[in-house]
Amino acid sequence: MNAPVAPNRLQILTSGFLAQSHKLYIDGKFVDAVSGETIEVVNPATGQVIASVPAGGAADVDKAVKAARKAFETGPWPQMTPTDRAKLLWKLAEAIEADAENLAWIESLDNGMPVGMAMWGTGVCANNLRYNAGWAGKITGETPNLATPDRHAYTLKEPIGVVGAITPWNFPLGMEVAKISPALAAGCTVVLKPAELTPLTAMRLAELIEQCGFPAGVVNIVTGYGDPAGKALVEHPDVDKISFTGSTATGKWIVQSAAKTLKRVSLELGGKSPVIVFPDADLEKAIPEAAMGIFGNSGQVCVAGSRLYVHKDVFDRVVEGVTEIASNITIGSGQDPTTQMGPLVSAGQLERVTGYINSGKEQGGEVVIGGGSVDGAGFFMKPTVLAQTSADMRVVREEIFGPVVCAMPIDNDDLDKVAAIANDTTYGLAAYVWTRDISIAHQMAKKIKAGTVSVNGRAGIEASLPMGGYKQSGWGRENGREGVEEYFETKSVVVTL
Repeated sequence: MNAPVAPNRLQILTSGFLAQSHKLYIDGKFVDAVSGETIEVVNPATGQVIASVPAGGAADVDKAVKAARKAFETGPWPQMTPTDRAKLLWKLAEAIEADAENLAWIESLDNGMPVGMAMWGTGVCANNLRYNAGWAGKITGETPNLATPDRHAYTLKEPIGVVGAITPWNFPLGMEVAKISPALAAGCTVVLKPAELTPLTAMRLAELIEQCGFPAGVVNIVTGYGDPAGKALVEHPDVDKISFTGSTATGKWIVQSAAKTLKRVSLELGGKSPVIVFPDADLEKAIPEAAMGIFGNSGQVCVAGSRLYVHKDVFDRVVEGVTEIASNITIGSGQDPTTQMGPLVSAGQLERVTGYINSGKEQGGEVVIGGGSVDGAGFFMKPTVLAQTSADMRVVREEIFGPVVCAMPIDNDDLDKVAAIANDTTYGLAAYVWTRDISIAHQMAKKIKAGTVSVNGRAGIEASLPMGGYKQSGWGRENGREGVEEYFETKSVVVTL
């Protein structure tokens, strides 16, 4: 564990933002939950309660949806030009940048990630808002040529309506902004339900949205548990679309529930991403990237490279390198500037990850390093490398969402067979290929079934690059033009001349 945290910023937040009586943000007003119940927010580095937020329920969600519907149908939002919507998104980006230090510290206290990573995340949020603002007036219809000569036709792109956005706890602020920015650019209104484990940056985001002058009801934020708040949002008949990021199990439930009203659904779900290291790879780059690709944010990353496939000729060297990095990672509070890896988000997540490691050992896996929690307060897990693992083990097949990598040798050079190993999963979110051979790189990129394939590097978050999954990693895409188009309906207009 590392040194104590410098108190100044922590004291300011403790006596200020964290001590506030946080409220739901509905129809441009800060209000208490109808039930009056609250959720305690825990700092995962200490296990101590640092704040509380309203435990919104079905009645609160109903109020928020009604406000969003009114804002979409009859408020100033539908009359606002794309340029004016874009100006508001830019204004929010500037507000986030101006408040970046506060947001980063709140994120770190709430989620556990290092402040430096959270600061980087605020920059990603600002870029995301500005990028999507640029699409506000650029998604247009077409004028097709018809087979019937006496007709003129065109298509319109219209905002889908009220969007229910449900976000995860691993990158709270980043995911909240990633949901609302394309929806708002398209002209939709939003009800945001942040993860109950990490609601604090959503509370601060509501304050910034209020300061920026968004019309009432355009963005509504309801904190609460998945059941009842998330459930009520998914099932509400006046919600036109659900955009969800989280577990595959919850995504499947959302699909089943949304079928009752046939509301549109986009899902960014789990992953079990392969990292494939060929013998010609630049190991000086591949080893640290593979290590931090699973240990970064304590492995709580949907695109984490959790299956490490290394050619037998360099297997020992790569595993030794990743193990050495794991042994030297500084673990501690995210507010300590020397911390490289913070805690897991909760006691429940620590128990989950520990259970997977124990399962791996029971099935014959070898713990090369790590394998357990860190003694003391908080929810800290040692970075873990497992060897002697195989495709039939739970640690290889299921998403762990922790700093645990399974290393396995590749015994042949047949690219089809290597790709088959990488594709032997129900997931298909991301994949990583390390090679100096441009032919191998492009062939593997085509053969691997994943939404993102990164060659000689980790997957960066780019607002212009679509992100999403094959198979059980989700439906639809976020980011890029495709991400904005998720929030439009297409209407055909036919005129007989």
